[in-house]
Amino acid sequence: MVQKGRFVFAAAVVTMGLGLSACNSDEEGSAAQDSPAASTPAPASAEPSSESTAAGSGDDSAAPAEGDVTAPGTKLKVGDRAVLPFEYTSEKKGTIAVTVTAIEKGTESDMAAFGAKAKGMTPYFIKMKVENVGGTDLAYASLKLDGVLEGGSGTGVVLIGDLPGKCDSESAPAEFNTKGASYETCALSATKGSPVTAASFDEGDAYRDSPVVWAN
Repeated sequence: MVQKGRFVFAAAVVTMGLGLSACNSDEEGSAAQDSPAASTPAPASAEPSSESTAAGSGDDSAAPAEGDVTAPGTKLKVGDRAVLPFEYTSEKKGTIAVTVTAIEKGTESDMAAFGAKAKGMTPYFIKMKVENVGGTDLAYASLKLDGVLEGGSGTGVVLIGDLPGKCDSESAPAEFNTKGASYETCALSATKGSPVTAASFDEGDAYRDSPVVWAN
């Protein structure tokens, strides 16, 4: 069965989806409601997608060596590896490495499970590999990257959920508690306008205004 999901339109102040509720972040979660709904301002706790510029050099010098933390604002290419500080909860935090392996375009029909309000939307699948660099216990933590549009702005849409078989959003396995452990996951993005051509990491104070961006 397709996992329930939901949308939050950060800029357009419309909320849609199969399950809707205010959300702060993936780690906090929330109970899903079964009927679509619309609201006036977007939930204050839902952060809009990054509006950082997607363009960048992506040369090898931008990719950090093992153990070095990638600086805020770094521009990378799909396939490059970034080492990043990561805090899932106050007890689960450490250093991870993220490699965006692909940004794939889906079809409008892929969004059918989200109902009529998703009509006209094209999904994009941000696929990535996540590694435990610091060796701390990050079992069951989850990471989501945001889609960035061709012009460098955010999509204005936050998607909670996945598309099984096409974009599976996976949490870290129980074994993700040692240095070198890794897993693969996918973040779902969508747009009605310009294509998604990049993905961004903007978690934590240092990266909120200067995200790390991977571009095609």
